[in-house]
Amino acid sequence: MSQKQTVFKSFFSLIRLQNLLFIVLTQYCFYFLVVHPTYTKQSAVLVLSISYLHWLVLASVSIAAAGYVINDYFDLNIDRINKPQKLVIDRFISRRWAMFLHLILSLAGLLISGWLSYQLNNPFLLAFNMLTVFLLFVYSSTFKKKLLSGNVIISALTAWVILVMFVAAFQWKQGEWFPDWTHQLNTIYKLSLVYGGFAFIVSLIREVVKDMEDEIGDQKNGCKTMPIVWGLQTTKVFVGVWMLVLAGILLALMVNMIIAGWPIGVLYIGLILLPYLYGIFKRFRKDKTTHDFAARSRQIKIFMLMGILSMLIFHYYNS
Repeated sequence: MSQKQTVFKSFFSLIRLQNLLFIVLTQYCFYFLVVHPTYTKQSAVLVLSISYLHWLVLASVSIAAAGYVINDYFDLNIDRINKPQKLVIDRFISRRWAMFLHLILSLAGLLISGWLSYQLNNPFLLAFNMLTVFLLFVYSSTFKKKLLSGNVIISALTAWVILVMFVAAFQWKQGEWFPDWTHQLNTIYKLSLVYGGFAFIVSLIREVVKDMEDEIGDQKNGCKTMPIVWGLQTTKVFVGVWMLVLAGILLALMVNMIIAGWPIGVLYIGLILLPYLYGIFKRFRKDKTTHDFAARSRQIKIFMLMGILSMLIFHYYNS
C-alpha cells in the first residue's frame, strides 16, 4: 500500500467513515420514509426540500466527523493502551493536523447550518448545531472521563441525529415567534421522539459497554467511568436494567401496532427485534473480557440499525 493510500485510509479511520454512513442512512431514511410521505400524502407544503436535505445531512456528517477527530485527539494516551494497533494520530496524522481537521470540519458544519437557518428562516438549526459542536468538544476534553455524564451527552447527540429532522421541518410565519404547528409536524414530532428515544437508550447502553471494553486504559489515565467507579458487576446491572426498559418499550409498541392493525410491525418486533435483544442480554451476562465487550458493542450497533430500518414499516402503512 502506497503512502498516499495509507494516509487516506487513516483519515477515513479517524473520522469513522462507517459511523458517518450510518448517520447518512438514518437521516435519509427518516426523511424519505417518515417526513416526506407525511407531507405529500396530504399535499402539504414541506419546508425542508430534498435539495436542503442534502445540505442538512452534510452539516451533520461534518460536525460528527469533527467530533470523532477531537475525541481521538484527547484520547491518544488511552488509545495507546486500549487500541495501539488502531492509532492514527501521532502515527499517520500529527496532533497539529488533527486539531486543524477538527476546526475545519466544525466550521464547515456550522457554516452550512447557518446558511440553512437563513434559507429556512429557522434559527434553531444553527443554535442547536453550535451547541452540538460545543458538547462534542467538552465531552472529549472533560466529560468522557467522568461518571455517566459523558455517556448521557453522547446518547443525547445520537438522538439529535433524528430530532434535527423534526426541527428542520418547522415552518415559520413572517413576524411570528413560534413555528406553525401543523398536523404533519405533530406526526413527525411523535415519530422523532420514538426513534430519538430509541437511539438515546441504545446509544447509552453501547457507550457503557464500550467503557467496560476500555476499562484498563481508562483506569491508567485517571478516568472515572462507570466500570471503574461502580465495578463491573454493578455496571452490568445498570446495562441490564436499560435493556429491560428497551424491551418494555418494544412490547408497548407491539400493543400499539396490534391496535393500529399493523401485523408486519408486530412480527418484526416480536420475531426479530426482541429475540435479537434477548440474545445480546443473554451473552452480556456472561461477558468478562475486553473481546467479549467489543463483540457486544458491535451487536448493539447492529440492533440500532435494525431499529432504524423499522421506518420501512411506518412508510408501508402510511403510504
